Amino acid sequence: MKKNVTKFRGSRTCGGGTHKNRRGAGSRGGHGNAGNDKHHFVRNFLQGYTFGKHGFKRPQKVISYKSIVNVGELDEMAQQLVLDEQARKEDDVYYINLAELEYPIDKLLGTGKAAKSMIITVADCSDKARSRIEEAGGRIEEYIPQDAEQVDQIEQVSESTQEQ
Repeated sequence: MKKNVTKFRGSRTCGGGTHKNRRGAGSRGGHGNAGNDKHHFVRNFLQGYTFGKHGFKRPQKVISYKSIVNVGELDEMAQQLVLDEQARKEDDVYYINLAELEYPIDKLLGTGKAAKSMIITVADCSDKARSRIEEAGGRIEEYIPQDAEQVDQIEQVSESTQEQ
């Protein structure tokens, strides 16, 4: 394909229409981003630019970064966790500590069905997950981190010394 420079060589207006066009800056349509929402709308829309405000930013204190797992997923993973030695199985009951896995899980949610009897230790759990685990013959135990246990022991010791 011929370049425009070559194609229009010798032409009077070089593809710019009549000789009166391209005088001054009036034929340009503005400087920079002028006309993005008006006469250059289609060009900018096709390039992915949008005009105006869109969406919102959530406040940082509202955003939480909890890792989650559903009851159904945990039911499917239980046997593999035992094989990987991240959980144990005794008398058809699976003992799983979600906080001490290779990739710790903060919260257990209730989507899916629990067919296996599981005793799960987790920091946070939804009501639906608790009921599904209990229906399958298991239970949920609250996870207390090592640091929190040490703080409780220190508080108990300080209380006993104050009583004396």
